[in-house]
Amino acid sequence: MLIQQNVDGSNFFNRSWAEFKVGFGDPSDNYWLGNDLLSRLTANNSYKLKFDLQSRSNTSNWYYAEYSTFIVLTEADNYKLQVAGYSGNAGRDAFIYNNGQMFSTYDRDNDLRSSLHCAAYFGGGFWYKGCYACGVNSVLYFKWDGLPGGASLQSSRMWLQCK
Repeated sequence: MLIQQNVDGSNFFNRSWAEFKVGFGDPSDNYWLGNDLLSRLTANNSYKLKFDLQSRSNTSNWYYAEYSTFIVLTEADNYKLQVAGYSGNAGRDAFIYNNGQMFSTYDRDNDLRSSLHCAAYFGGGFWYKGCYACGVNSVLYFKWDGLPGGASLQSSRMWLQCK
């Protein structure tokens, strides 16, 4: 099941908390499933997460990162992320940096940086820490640190897969 697709790194993901809550876009284009549904689906830990990543400097290759644990808590917990168990060929495990983080949008600052509101500055809602190594929804830095083909992304997808 598709969770996220960013086909061009545009400002499409610079959305409000309310929009990320219910989801937006079209699965054939830029898309976010919705945090409420994502929380309900992952509550019993029956899914793993997979990223498909295409480097801007090497568009002929796709890389992947899989996580055997992927849980998103409820809105009452600000959609806090629990992720572990990386495998894949994406180089560095850039997403683990976000483990334990609450979701942030330009209108709801839940990152750990006191001097900068990551979602407002970089654009795009995500589990920002201070600010991120994995910026698949970011407007300013659409990237995955350590990606063998280069950190800057051409496109990305996030999938829920049955365990």
